[in-house]
Formats: sequence, C-alpha cells, structure tokens
Amino acid sequence: MGGGRRGGVMELEHPLATLPRIRGGIDLDDDGKDRRSGTVWTATAHIITAVIGSGVLSLAWAMAQLGWVTGPVTLVLFAVITFYTCGLLADCYRVGDPVTGKRNYTYTEAVKSNLGGWYVWFCGFCQYANMFGTGIGYTITASISAAAINKSNCFHWHGHDADCSQNTSAYIIGFGVVQVLFSQLHNFHKLWWLSIIAAIMSFCYSTIAVGLSIAQTISGPLGKTTMTGTQVGVDVDSAQKVWMTFQALGNVAFAYSYAIILIEIQDTLRSPPAENETMRRATSMGISVTTAFYMLCGCLGYSAFGNGASGNILTGFGFYDPFWLVDFANACIVVHLVGGFQVFCQPLFAAVEGAVAARWPGSAREHGAARLNVFRLVWRTAFVAVITLLAILMPFFNSILGILGSIAFWPLTVFFPVEMYIRQRQVPRFSTKWAALQSLSFVCFLVTVAACAASVQGVLDSLKTYVPFKTRS
Repeated sequence: MGGGRRGGVMELEHPLATLPRIRGGIDLDDDGKDRRSGTVWTATAHIITAVIGSGVLSLAWAMAQLGWVTGPVTLVLFAVITFYTCGLLADCYRVGDPVTGKRNYTYTEAVKSNLGGWYVWFCGFCQYANMFGTGIGYTITASISAAAINKSNCFHWHGHDADCSQNTSAYIIGFGVVQVLFSQLHNFHKLWWLSIIAAIMSFCYSTIAVGLSIAQTISGPLGKTTMTGTQVGVDVDSAQKVWMTFQALGNVAFAYSYAIILIEIQDTLRSPPAENETMRRATSMGISVTTAFYMLCGCLGYSAFGNGASGNILTGFGFYDPFWLVDFANACIVVHLVGGFQVFCQPLFAAVEGAVAARWPGSAREHGAARLNVFRLVWRTAFVAVITLLAILMPFFNSILGILGSIAFWPLTVFFPVEMYIRQRQVPRFSTKWAALQSLSFVCFLVTVAACAASVQGVLDSLKTYVPFKTRS
C-alpha cells in the first residue's frame, strides 16, 4: 500500500482512497459520478478568474481614501483573512472523514450538512441577495463603461476640454434589453465558452488598467499622494473622510469575494490527495497572485492620480490616450459583464422556478418547438426590468460595490466558514481557539456594518443631486 510523507512522518493512504470504481467501462468517483480530474493548477485558475473582475477598477480610488500606509495593509489583511477562512471552508467539503466522507456539492449543502436549521435560510438569503445586488452592480458598471467609449471618442475628436458628458440611463436600458434576451436562453449553464470569453475579457481590461497606470506614473504629471490618503480640509471634510474610508473597505471586500463558489471549485478536484489539501494550496497561490495584481493596480493607480483618483480607473478619464486602448478596455468590461450577469442570476432563476414548479406543476409547461414557457418569460423579464430600474435610480459605482462587498464578506467569507469549522471540529465553547475564531468573526462583522452603512450613506448623498435621465457625468 502506498504512503505519503507529511511533517517527517510516514502516513498510509486511506484504504478507500484509491479503490477503483468502474461502471459500464467508465471510471467513477466514490459518489458514483465521473471521476474528477481537477488539479491544484486548474483550481488556481478558477480562483484567479473568479476573483479578478470589475472590483479591480475601484482599487485606485480605495487607495486614495486610505493612503500609502493603510491602503496596502488593508489589501494584505483582507487577503490573509480570505485565505484563512477559505481554508476552513475547504475542510467543510466533506462531512466527517476528509477522504471518504459525504461530499457537499454547493455552499448551501455544506451549511445544511454542518449547521442546519436557520443557518440554511440565512445562507440562502445572503447568497440570493448577493446575486440580486451583483446584477445591479454589473448593470451599472457595464453602462458606465459603454458611455465611457463614447466619451473617449468625443475627447479624442473635440479635445480634452470639450463637454463630453453622457447620460448613463439610456445605456442601462440597452444593457437591460440585452439581458432580457440572454435570460431566455435554454441550458445557459452549458454555454461554457461564455465563461472563457468573460475570463479573457477580465484579464484584458485589468492588465490594461495596470499598464496605463504604469505609463501615467512614468510620464507624469503625478497626482498628490499622502500617507493617510485624502486630506481633511483639502480634499474632503471630516465626515466625508470617515464615510469614504469605510466605503473603501467595502470596495476592497468586494474585490476579494469568491468564497461563494469555493465549494463548487473544490468539487472539480481529483482525489487523492484529499480535496481540502489541494484546495488550500490552490487558494494560497490564487490569492497570492490576485493580491500582487491588486497591489499593482491600486498602488500604481494611486501614484498616477493621487488623492483625486476616480472611482472607476477606466471611466474617470485620467487616461485619454491612446483612446483606442481605453475604448478596447471598456468594451472588454461590457462583454465580461454581459456574461457575468447571467452567471450570477441564473442560479436565482432556477431557485425561483423550481419552487414555483413544485407548488404549481403547470407553470413548467413548455409550448411549441421554441419551448416557450410563459411563466419563465414573464418572471425573468420582470426580474431584469426591476434590476434595470434600480440601476437607473442608483447608478453609483463605488457605493454599490461597497454595499455588495459588505453583504458578501462577513456572512459568506467569514461567519459560515468559522461556524461550520467550530461545529465540525467540535471546538469547545470559550476555549482559546473558539474565542479567537469568534473574535475574528466579530471584528469582520463590525467592518461589514461600517462599510455597508458608509456605502448606503454614499447612495443617499448622491441621490440629492442625481436626476434619472437628466443628470450627466
């Protein structure tokens, strides 16, 4: 029997870990499904793809609120917390034995297996609220980027002092129409190529943002930077400084939110070695790469534009030239978010339609060769219409990202992993480890509350001067 070495001690592999399971000539895993083939490298790629997204666009602004000291420290702290809690979550993939225990295929299944009761309801609420909110955030971000393409061309042809302001409401409606059409597609989950395109687009615009920041830093002139970020009495007043600092924390949290899909990534891994070991290594590499990338984007963006860094580095027009490259980057954002919107909303569609079909079986009936389903057509169209309306009423990039980051960070990245780990490992109440874990959860809860409150305050302040279909930016 084979063995593996860990910490200088020879360990025997679990006797069932390598037992072949064959049915109909197909190699099967211990749960009867086709044998998984994922490795630490594929998992790392999934993590990087999931983490690096539109959140990277706000990091220069977040750095401007936090400064040279607190900004990088905050990025590192969020990375460390995410790495640690994702390790706890990885241990919850199987119930009991880490090699032969029952698998949990989704985050909600893991919560149900380890905690049960009201935790399952709370987890579902957090997940679906996050999906709904992400739909609004993606709609806003895509429309701002689409408008920025026209602004970029206007500045190129008419000069940097021209009035090239745009009203984003029309772009929001256009994005909504596209999503109504995409929402009606059958078997959207089989359109794997859309995820690949979205990942490529994400990498492209993130890399362009870093490259343009480097070019701006080298060529100058540079914006004013400080150790503490925006200065009270110069850039902002004292109240604004507090609110925007907390809002920046929400933006950073949004940039690191991927725990919601960790279990799904882990379910692609082959075994042996145990999936939780592979996932810890993948998480370490994935978060290390993304943190280094975030440091580059945030710090270089801040060095280029200083305390006046815009909320979205690619649409705030610190960059004018080469205009075609700015256009391409913003087009990449739009393409990425067209697919990203559906990736987040399709699970919500499926949950609602499954619940309705269970109560009223006739609602699932399809008609004709086009497989038209009246309930699906009406419900999905209404859903996209509500998201579009809310995006028109609140098209505020940084505030919405702050709200989304705060909603996802504490419950999904910290609270549930900590509670499941305590329950699974039977950590004694009031022991040193229990107190440390609960203290971490409580501190992150306070950060979440502060970030959410500040982001809501940002929305309320912006609403005082914003008029739908009239305000231009």
